Amino acid sequence: MIKKSQEHLNSVNESYAEHMSVAFKVGSKMITGGFMVLIHGLIPAIFQRNASNGIKELYNFINQKR
Repeated sequence: MIKKSQEHLNSVNESYAEHMSVAFKVGSKMITGGFMVLIHGLIPAIFQRNASNGIKELYNFINQKR
């Protein structure tokens, strides 16, 4: 497991702390976006573009990192 983790960190050119920071940022944005979508499903008038904009931002962020 340690060897595979190190291989992954090398492939994304990040230290453990950098990778953890990026993963937490992406994960928290995904969780927040998920809640917005669930609320939007209940009340369509709110969060009309937040989730789709968040997905686009995450896509761009991840692609810029690589």
